[in-house]
Amino acid sequence: MHPRVLAFSIAIATIAIFLPVALKVYAQDKPKRETIQATAMGQTTAAGKTFHVTVNIESYSTPEDQKMLIDAFASGGHDALVKTLSQMKSKGSVAITGTLGYQIAYIRSIPTESGRTIRLITDRPIKFAEAYASTRSKDYDLSGMEMNIAQEQKNSDGSLIVAGKFKVDKSQQVTFESYGSGPWKLVNIMERN
Repeated sequence: MHPRVLAFSIAIATIAIFLPVALKVYAQDKPKRETIQATAMGQTTAAGKTFHVTVNIESYSTPEDQKMLIDAFASGGHDALVKTLSQMKSKGSVAITGTLGYQIAYIRSIPTESGRTIRLITDRPIKFAEAYASTRSKDYDLSGMEMNIAQEQKNSDGSLIVAGKFKVDKSQQVTFESYGSGPWKLVNIMERN
């Protein structure tokens, strides 16, 4: 299956963490432990498929973490970024129901007019069979998620990219490319504090 360059909110939102522009930086206070649950719905080739996702947040990433990622990407591209993410202290975990899940490397909470947006990126564990077969999918070693949590729960939504990588396109723009089934739509987002 061919990778797809995404032109929806998670791509733009995720790219924003790597652009050293004059964005307002919000303080990321250490929260009480937060748990957020959602249902992921397949789109395009995965239409009709669903699974549940649980995000456990212990703390949020700092502006210094953001700078480390920007510097890593600027100096060594995607591979340097993945290496830096893998060395960051865990901020929590994300799991698909029925799995142990994996650690969140980078997560931010950004206030919005209707609530807040949570964005996270983590390195995706590569399974033995995937590495052994040396498929193209092993090059897509990041996962990204964006959850728009509204004050009214029914207005909350989000997106999940299970396997992705950062690239610089022909016009020198940073893009987040998804492998396989493309983005999953997040619905039924609930905070369990």
